[in-house]
Amino acid sequence: MSTRLLSLYGLKFNPFRPDVPLEALFTPPPVDVFLRRVESGIADGGFAMVTGDPGTSKSVVLRLLDGRLRALPSAVVGTMERPQSSTADFYRELGDVFGVTLSAHNRWGGFKALRSRWCEHIASTLTRPVLILDEAQEAPTAVLSELRLLASKDLDSRQLLSVVFAGDARLPERFRTADLLPLGSRIRRRLVLDYASRDELCACLDHLLHVAGNPSLMTAELKATLADHAAGNYRVLMNLADELLVTAADRDLPRLDEKLYFEVFAPPQKPKPPPRKR
Repeated sequence: MSTRLLSLYGLKFNPFRPDVPLEALFTPPPVDVFLRRVESGIADGGFAMVTGDPGTSKSVVLRLLDGRLRALPSAVVGTMERPQSSTADFYRELGDVFGVTLSAHNRWGGFKALRSRWCEHIASTLTRPVLILDEAQEAPTAVLSELRLLASKDLDSRQLLSVVFAGDARLPERFRTADLLPLGSRIRRRLVLDYASRDELCACLDHLLHVAGNPSLMTAELKATLADHAAGNYRVLMNLADELLVTAADRDLPRLDEKLYFEVFAPPQKPKPPPRKR
């Protein structure tokens, strides 16, 4: 991010980029309730799920959850970065996430080693390790079923792991299939993200501008216009706002307003056809 842009508008960071600081992220009340439920549930383990269409803030929710859990004493949080892996690669990545050396040719040995590591953690901290699986709708059925078996102990009376699945609308549908229903029926905490209302989008802009250090960067009219044109999608809202901020900095404008919006995003004018000759 250009230091000139930040100094021009008195910003600590660009509030419209995906890499805003964790403490600056906007947390709607339903998201906060879900985060607290997952946080309190790691003492017992089990499965949770976040679903929503692209741009409805799944990634933000996972960042917030990851930050909250890592702030807990003795918490162990792992993130799977390649959900479409085969079962063998899934075990390799699990071993890397939780610091367990696994043999690719001894899945039973890997099964025992991971569960032993998790049991040691539970005995010393009284909390379950946490695994976050993003884009879980891409995971093979065999991998998801293997994860269910890995996390269960004593004839399914104990959970050794807290697992958070995140994905789009295909994920709940997959958990209703015969092969994955045993896993889907075990999901106790759910957050379904929908498209945001106009007020929620405006509240997000207000929050981000405040924590970034310049609450008056945008006019109220521009915030309303952006919210109206974002179609309830936080990602679209951030992209529109970021484009305006960069353009305003190029023009040395003191503030972002509706006039700038219509100059930047107005549809191109079609040239008028030349008059016909008589």
